[in-house]
Amino acid sequence: MNNIFGIFSKSIKTPDVRKKLLFTAAIFVVFRIFAHIPVAGVNLDALKSLFSQNQFLGLLDIFSGGTLANFSVMALGLNPYINASIILQLLTMVFPKLEALSKEGESGRQKINQYTRMLTVPLAILQSIGMYALLRSQGIISTLSTIDIISFVATMTAGTMLLVWLGELISEKGVGNGISLLIFAGIVGRIPVIFGQTLSTVNAANFFNLITFLAIGLFVIASIILINEGTRRITVYYAKRVRGNKMYGGQSTHLPLRVNQAGVIPIIFAVSLVLLPSVVANYLTASPNRFLSNLAATITGLFDPNGAFYNGLYFILVVGFTYFYTAVIFNPKKIAGEIQKYGGFIPGIRPGTPTASYLNYILTRITLAGAIFLGTIAIFPTIARAFTNVQTLMLGGTGILIVVSVVLETIKSIEAQLVMRNYEGYNKK
Repeated sequence: MNNIFGIFSKSIKTPDVRKKLLFTAAIFVVFRIFAHIPVAGVNLDALKSLFSQNQFLGLLDIFSGGTLANFSVMALGLNPYINASIILQLLTMVFPKLEALSKEGESGRQKINQYTRMLTVPLAILQSIGMYALLRSQGIISTLSTIDIISFVATMTAGTMLLVWLGELISEKGVGNGISLLIFAGIVGRIPVIFGQTLSTVNAANFFNLITFLAIGLFVIASIILINEGTRRITVYYAKRVRGNKMYGGQSTHLPLRVNQAGVIPIIFAVSLVLLPSVVANYLTASPNRFLSNLAATITGLFDPNGAFYNGLYFILVVGFTYFYTAVIFNPKKIAGEIQKYGGFIPGIRPGTPTASYLNYILTRITLAGAIFLGTIAIFPTIARAFTNVQTLMLGGTGILIVVSVVLETIKSIEAQLVMRNYEGYNKK
């Protein structure tokens, strides 16, 4: 904790870093202003009631930075951009040209970012149309004319692209990853409201439960930090090579394998699938066909967010997607090839295929711990509410995971900039 305060103290005293922090804060102010500009024609009271009953919309609200519950001009938030990023990451593993582009350094990264922004536009349009259909079916928004629908979709799409631009401004001129920081700002911005609602219901009977709930929350935060920072370090030695009159290699380094390689992505994938039946059931409930309406009622009961079937399936999907996404972003054969290319080897393991098999063996086992942890975090809100009976303080495991991860990432970014500035100052002397 003292180290964290020391880093922020040094950053405030450093002109360059202080300027970036102030710029980031200014972007936050702009973001929160737009987050409170509502779209015309929406019944906000009915919308909040819908969000309290639908966890899928609640998760989308997390990634929109809290703008979806208010249905502001940025109501779609960064969801289309996140989906576009995930699609591009998966396509990179399928198409060799995209994979080669990702290896071209800064120029390749800029081209992939441009493709991501281009893909964000049609995804934002589709999600805007879907959002209009959902709100109209729930009676939250009235039937609009064709021109009004086009205006509605254009407003939602423009709000998303503005939010993406603000995020990229933070990444370029501010501190940390702009997209992550905007999501972080939206989650943190709702904390005072949630605590205010909880404190208004506190009495002598449930005070102990509230304290227990907060203690569990602190334990979860400590666990997230432990898992996010946890790595298995594999020693790699490089053989000595003589080129001309110079000798290269002969040193050792470490290959860090993180316990949680996938981050929060598996939870996003899993919740999208496990909540899809409930979304479909909401449309079928009002069907005049008795068979369809009964089927919708059965699906709704089966996929009750507080039920054992829902949480069990949710947990299994998170574990499965953790392994899937880890396999996508970490390729043992490629890493083994890179080690062999530069004359490296793991002690006791032959280079090439045996090294790839060894890395896969280690990764499979440490990923199990990360997968079980993510699955527990995903279903943690249901467990916490069942044990403490505190319903108003919605302690979302996904939200906590995002907040803690972004804070750790931002602190590392600030620390890296301070180290770089000191290094540059040392060279000038």
